[in-house]
Amino acid sequence: MTTALHPDKDGPVLSEETARQPYVYRRRPLEEPDWRRIPGWRDVTQDEWESAQWQRAHCVKNLRQLRQVMGDLLDESFYADLERDQAERATMSMLLPPQMLNTMDSSSTDAFHADPVRRYMLPVFSDRRTDWPSHPHAARDSLHEAEMWAVEGLTHRYPTKVLAEILPTCPQYCGHCTRMDLVGNSTPNVDKHKFTVKPPDRLGAMLDYLRRTPGVRDVVVSGGDVANMPWPRLESFVAALLEIDNIRDIRLASKALMGLPQHWLQDDVRAGMERLAATAHERGVQIAIHTHVNAARSVTPLVAKAARAMLDTGIRDVRNQGVLLRGVNDSPAELLDLSFALLDEAAIMPYYLYMCDMIPYSEHWRLAVWEAQELQHAIMGYLPGFATPRIVCDVPYVGKRWVHQLADYDRERGISYWTKNYRTGLEASDPDALTRRYEYHDPIYTLPERGREWWRQQAEAA
Repeated sequence: MTTALHPDKDGPVLSEETARQPYVYRRRPLEEPDWRRIPGWRDVTQDEWESAQWQRAHCVKNLRQLRQVMGDLLDESFYADLERDQAERATMSMLLPPQMLNTMDSSSTDAFHADPVRRYMLPVFSDRRTDWPSHPHAARDSLHEAEMWAVEGLTHRYPTKVLAEILPTCPQYCGHCTRMDLVGNSTPNVDKHKFTVKPPDRLGAMLDYLRRTPGVRDVVVSGGDVANMPWPRLESFVAALLEIDNIRDIRLASKALMGLPQHWLQDDVRAGMERLAATAHERGVQIAIHTHVNAARSVTPLVAKAARAMLDTGIRDVRNQGVLLRGVNDSPAELLDLSFALLDEAAIMPYYLYMCDMIPYSEHWRLAVWEAQELQHAIMGYLPGFATPRIVCDVPYVGKRWVHQLADYDRERGISYWTKNYRTGLEASDPDALTRRYEYHDPIYTLPERGREWWRQQAEAA
């Protein structure tokens, strides 16, 4: 394929390579890596691999199971590195479906260590920063979602939108999980908080709140991951949302569409989604699925099949909300490769790319705001406008802001300042809520020496 750049009528047509564009698009067909290359899966059949039950039963949950699966493909040094991280740094317990582990490059220990999916799903101690492993302002619930619960598990931060955390588990645990305070099993470093209200009562209280709060029109049903909710219970909850007149948008949050696509391909799930989509269509309500894919190599034929199966049920859309992570997707080429794989091959709409939140031990993943701004600039113009992901900063006590929306920026100390145009429930009587400037902090190691010295002084004074 060739592209003409201001072609002369009689002149040559320049190739993309000759034009030296910063990024050259090439369609890349998806590939399901052969799981039989992995020692522990050499005898696994295709029927077993495509079974959600088999995938769940064979998730890797600890170091011993990883050794059993990977065998001598990995050097002992990697296992020791992982063991130390689990003991000293990890904020999430290990939980890897075979589907996700299979997409990692296992050709050598070095390749596995450098793999972008491994880097955020199976972090090791040597990944982490040793100078500033956590930012001084890092927090377990960095977005203060629990402070904004209208009822337990229902965060009402935006005027017209709520987040319903319907369960605290997932089929897979990301190392950078923003809800590490609540989601998953406790680790040696983090004693997780627990819901105190029984699930039926908690979900009932959420529905009651939404019935008496007509200003809310949009519900993100999340957790955790909705794929871990038994389907009849999830369908019942969503069906109840569809009966509330003011609810016009429902978004189901599931990384499992990528991490465990076998779940979404089950007959009962597809039939149930068809029922919900039909009801939504009758009532003029939009249902979408939001997934979480961070690297192009995670988009496989099974992921595409699951996404298209969901679209075939009649829902509005399948969208991706990735997280911007150093060593995973922090270059323009990686972001564009990811976006084109999602859009062209899986019919998944690139939607948001979040900056990694300020949770403990996340500094090695986080980027500075200026880096995110440069990446947003670099990916413009290649994708259709409607499919160009917006890079956003989820500012504590504010919410999502496009990275160019900051009000001020102290680059030396890495402090950006943000404003907002609405009140949360915490600020109903706060006269300064709409004029106050809220802070977000860059990783300290990205700062110039004077900025790093300032933070060292702050730490010593504290």
